[in-house]
Amino acid sequence: MAYAQASFGPDDSDSEQSLQRSVWRKVRRVAARIPFAEDLLAAYYCAFDRATPLQVRATLIGALAYFVLPLDAIPDVMPLLGFTDDAVVLATAIKLVANHMTPAHRDQARDALARLSADPH
Repeated sequence: MAYAQASFGPDDSDSEQSLQRSVWRKVRRVAARIPFAEDLLAAYYCAFDRATPLQVRATLIGALAYFVLPLDAIPDVMPLLGFTDDAVVLATAIKLVANHMTPAHRDQARDALARLSADPH
């Protein structure tokens, strides 16, 4: 399954692209420090897959937006605890929509992580 961008309406493409860039920027910075990186990226690919129902995409996009917010319940710069709230929000969203996350989304996530770990930048 190839990556496909979701569309929520004519005015949403800029905010979707901004969210996508923000997710990738943060994943590149913190992927090695977060144990839920594969789940995060599988949620990302599911959220922006046109075949995913709108309600599921909205749930996952909310969780992804929380992940990239600079201010959240527990600041990400705090050692060990910083990503706890992000993980809880993401795990809850994934539990709600798990039947829509396909093996292809997980494969895309693993491939992306492999590319990120191979990239020295």
